[in-house]
Amino acid sequence: MSIVATGTRRKVVVTGWGAVTPLGPSVDRTWTALTAGRSGIATLTGLDTTGLATDFGGEVEDFDVAQYLKPQQARRMDAYAQYAFAAAAEAMAQAELTLDEAEGQRTGVLIGTGYGPTESVARHVSVLTEKGPQRVSPFAQITGAMDSAACEISFHFGVTGPTRALSTACASGADAIGEAARWIRHGVLDMAVAGGAEHILTRLDYATSGNAQALSTRNDAPEEASRPFDTDRDGFVMSAGAGVLVLESEEHAHARGARILAEVAGYASTSDAHHWTAPHPEGRSVRAAMSGALADAGLHPTDVDYINAHGTSTKANDRAELDAVRAVFGAHAERIPISSTKSMTGHMIGAAGAVEAIVAGLAINHGVVPPTINCHRPMDEKLNFVPHHAQEHRVDVVMSNSFGFGGHNAVLVLRAGESRRAH
Repeated sequence: MSIVATGTRRKVVVTGWGAVTPLGPSVDRTWTALTAGRSGIATLTGLDTTGLATDFGGEVEDFDVAQYLKPQQARRMDAYAQYAFAAAAEAMAQAELTLDEAEGQRTGVLIGTGYGPTESVARHVSVLTEKGPQRVSPFAQITGAMDSAACEISFHFGVTGPTRALSTACASGADAIGEAARWIRHGVLDMAVAGGAEHILTRLDYATSGNAQALSTRNDAPEEASRPFDTDRDGFVMSAGAGVLVLESEEHAHARGARILAEVAGYASTSDAHHWTAPHPEGRSVRAAMSGALADAGLHPTDVDYINAHGTSTKANDRAELDAVRAVFGAHAERIPISSTKSMTGHMIGAAGAVEAIVAGLAINHGVVPPTINCHRPMDEKLNFVPHHAQEHRVDVVMSNSFGFGGHNAVLVLRAGESRRAH
């Protein structure tokens, strides 16, 4: 593997991860479903879809909030914050991390979300309208704030470093990981709990996305609706979930004997400055994000073993991403697997990039690349979209792409830890 000089800086590693997705309320259940090529998309049961053009999505099933939160905590938290908290709890448990006062001061929380607690806001507005001001909860502003998930995680685990929310639409989860990694890389902190969460399965969200003609309308076959890189794709599938990682400096992880799952080697973020929903037709900023993340990692395109694509299943986005991949990777694009796990999870918006970063790490650890299901008529016959079934590959370096409305682009590069690379 060729390395480009990057200067002196601290390495950032992953020591824990947690996920809540339409495929299961944990990393293990999500990964098992992904590698089996199983869809988590179905007709919605928790939403009145009367009058909506789309009646399906990726709901979180089998999630028992009582495993993580006391009743009074759960009542004040929007579902997006509950998912983030559960994912953080799983990640902290895997990292075997308990913070004392000094460590808490050297730890931060950064949770990304595209739209935040929209369900709670809608509920509070309804109470105000129907029952009057006196019946509005004193926690309405708290549960209706984007930083509610980050604060709840901070309270519970004793994190007294910076605790923040971040919002860059569908790039939020990836941006949160990348920015938190910078905290650690530059010595601001030793550890961070970072990721993304979303729950926008509401009538308003479905109405606005549907009216923007962004959603698939395959109501007769929801499990086949998310079909990234397929010629017959007709829009993305709305989903809910969360993904959270524990990040540490390599020195800190070694000092406490933590198991290193992967390294966050590179990150770059750019903006299209073009359109609210359409990607730039020339894809310049997307290419810049990919190239920038590789340069940040000190790697070349030929070092990448797998691309976890943004792959939303929309006409414009999939085409723009493939054009950018071709431009950055050249002939190497035809030698590596490129898959979109949104074909199974749907699009978890602010959670997507974080969950997909976890998938990137799992591919490194297991030597398995999850498939792109529903890709029957691939847009580019020369590319390996890992159609329908998982494939075994040695994976040391993964690029994970996240591109959002408003022209937000975030790219992460994960690679195996030094001990793995030495063999």
